Amino acid sequence: RTTTPQYVTHPHPRTHASNTPRAFTPIAMFASVRATTAPALAPSASHRRRLGAGTQRSPSAPTHRTSRTRARAAKPSASALDTLLGATIIAPGGDAAVKDSVQKYYGETLATSSDLKTSACCTPANQIPKAVRDALREVPDEVKAKYYGCGSPTPVGIEGLRVLDLGSGSGRDCYVAARLVGETGSVLGIDMTDGQLAVARKYAEKYCTTTLGYAAPNMRFEKGTIEDLRAAGVDDASVDLIISNCVINLSPDKAAVLSEAYRVLANGGEFYFSDVYCDRRLPDALRSQEVLLGECLGGAMYIEDFKRLCVATGFTDPRVLAGHEIEVQDPELAELLGEAKFYSLTYRLFKLPPGRLETLCEDYGQFAYYNGTLEGSPNAYSLDDHHRFEKNKPMLVCGNTASMVGETWLGKHFTVVGDRDVHYGLFDCGPSPVASSASSAPAAGACC
Repeated sequence: RTTTPQYVTHPHPRTHASNTPRAFTPIAMFASVRATTAPALAPSASHRRRLGAGTQRSPSAPTHRTSRTRARAAKPSASALDTLLGATIIAPGGDAAVKDSVQKYYGETLATSSDLKTSACCTPANQIPKAVRDALREVPDEVKAKYYGCGSPTPVGIEGLRVLDLGSGSGRDCYVAARLVGETGSVLGIDMTDGQLAVARKYAEKYCTTTLGYAAPNMRFEKGTIEDLRAAGVDDASVDLIISNCVINLSPDKAAVLSEAYRVLANGGEFYFSDVYCDRRLPDALRSQEVLLGECLGGAMYIEDFKRLCVATGFTDPRVLAGHEIEVQDPELAELLGEAKFYSLTYRLFKLPPGRLETLCEDYGQFAYYNGTLEGSPNAYSLDDHHRFEKNKPMLVCGNTASMVGETWLGKHFTVVGDRDVHYGLFDCGPSPVASSASSAPAAGACC
């Protein structure tokens, strides 16, 4: 287990400070949220805690009314609750105004990433795997110059996978993924901004056929919104890996984004993304402010609300891999935001058949070990911020972790011993290590 002192957390309700199991369902959870959090729209002294332990963010996207209606019909959340939790952005001009604002900011206001007013779109070098750093060297300069991501949402060892990038922007992460998946894999980037799409498409064919030496391009870009992937031609269960880099916070309907991601992922697939989150619920006036929205702060969800939304969508056990605090460098923005703290976090959301991921860590006497076969990780592999597997060293794991490393695209790189025939109660893995490095922020991981 590793300790990452850069960011902090307090134990999450689903960690095991207590060994008393609790009944839990998304519907019951949301009913509880309605009853206990309705007044908390504005920041309060009791919520002034620093966030940490792992949260990240992503770029942006709009939505089609018909798709949203379909997506929400199966969910327990009501539109008023979505608004309260920050899952929707309310602006005077509605969703169209939010989308127009985002398109203008990224298509016209920003010429390059140096024009940004915060460090939200800066990725710490130590969070980028060597294989990704090597691939970046061959990405065209113009594509990299118009990169506005906040993390490194491209895992290694993805050869042959079908990858979808939500809010792909200039295409930087798609170009990296095109190399990592190899000629047998495929990459699709979805974005709604014409200027960004033009840059992404400009070099795609030459990069794939000349730089990478493929017989034909394995990467393409389509115009569309991340809230309605069906309109962009993305079928059910047609994707193995979804990536996204500081985009989801820009969406006016985050519930629709997660629902669509869940729909298009095949079982065993993963939503691996970086995005921006806040240590509190922001008031409406800040959430729809044009510059804050464009800088990925206005649309940032309160971390605990985001985890609730994940569970309600079907991503039962969200895990955090890495994170860092965002610096607000502009004095006027800093004054507007007051004591609110923002964090860029990389999340991992796995899709498995119903029942394979539980709301608590459960003990079935299983252990797992890493085979050492993932590219760039010959000696050890980090599943999240508190599960680091050394090669060939058995590690006791809860049922959820066993399923994540044994029943997903990671399965060929791990060996899991044991099944779920015998249950031994809660798995006592304690709080995330980040919780012990400081004291007062919301917990970042949902499990362990």
